[in-house]
Amino acid sequence: MPVKCKAAIATGNGDFTIENIVVNEPREDEVLVAVKAAALCHTDYDSLNWGKPLILGHEGAGVVTAVGKDVKDLHVGDAVILNWATPCYNCFQCNLGNLHICENNSPVVAGANGYTKGHAHLEGTLWKGRPIERSFNIGTLSEYTLVKASAIVKNTAGNMSFAAASIISCGVMTGYGSVVNSAKVKSNSSVVVLGTGGVGLSVIQGAKLSNASNIIAIDINEQRLAMAKEFGATELIHASKEDKGLLEAAEAVKLLTRGRGADYAFECTAVPELGAAPLAMIRNAGTAVQVSGIEEEINIDMNLFEWDKIYINPLYGGCNPQIDFPKIIDHYEAGELRLDEMITRTYHLDKLQEAFDDMLAGRNAKGVILFD
Repeated sequence: MPVKCKAAIATGNGDFTIENIVVNEPREDEVLVAVKAAALCHTDYDSLNWGKPLILGHEGAGVVTAVGKDVKDLHVGDAVILNWATPCYNCFQCNLGNLHICENNSPVVAGANGYTKGHAHLEGTLWKGRPIERSFNIGTLSEYTLVKASAIVKNTAGNMSFAAASIISCGVMTGYGSVVNSAKVKSNSSVVVLGTGGVGLSVIQGAKLSNASNIIAIDINEQRLAMAKEFGATELIHASKEDKGLLEAAEAVKLLTRGRGADYAFECTAVPELGAAPLAMIRNAGTAVQVSGIEEEINIDMNLFEWDKIYINPLYGGCNPQIDFPKIIDHYEAGELRLDEMITRTYHLDKLQEAFDDMLAGRNAKGVILFD
């Protein structure tokens, strides 16, 4: 039977509304999930201006309530985590192991078919009697979501809250994976983290798990720097808004790294003007990582690349969901990865605007919407 439920719907012109939708039964390879928690990030706010109606949200966790006849490894009652970078397992990139940039299913890779090929059929979700897209193909700011089985990872942790599980599916994976999968941070290395929100804190934790000897956190927000210390930063630099390109902060980094610069620097601010800043923080032959996904033209002084510096722009921390999510769960259960502590505040769906306001004001490391 179709399910009637509430969802947050972007109107396409910068606003949203909370309304009823209808979610149909799953087809052969689909799964119906009762969403229990949905985390928020800046991309959710940006999607308000994507020029079309869609169900908001791309981080979430919940419980399976129905499965299609071809789904064999998921069952009603399973606790699960939603994954927005859904692989097809057959395209050029998937065959290379790059499941996060699937050429058929990705909602962000140019040329991918997105909704039309690899995801739950649009007719699966109806608003005002007409099909509506789900943000990043999963639309987690909804009491129920209908997705392909390949968009789901079973959560085997017996003691993990749905709120903690929800933040894995983008922010934590992006930060942790950028360290472990993309940069492959080495033991006893020095790491700089620019911006210590939810993604930055996940980078810090990934660096700690990689046994980095120096983890230098940079932010303009003293409260966030205090959190960075709690999560594993060994040194803190309180930056100034007037420090263009964070060049003064870069000099402070050099003082902490024997004058050379750090081995690795991760940009997690999402501020376009700071896209080149990690290059100023690293030593010759060091690695700069642009984590936050800046998608606009910026000017870069090519002198910053001297000498032999590497600059990478990974997507979603190179996520292989069926491998990486269980690793994150294992780290959590072993007490090596803190998730609950990253959640500053939880909200009901009807307080979504307040949650956005807190996020934009920098009051939250992660805010999470909880469903009954």
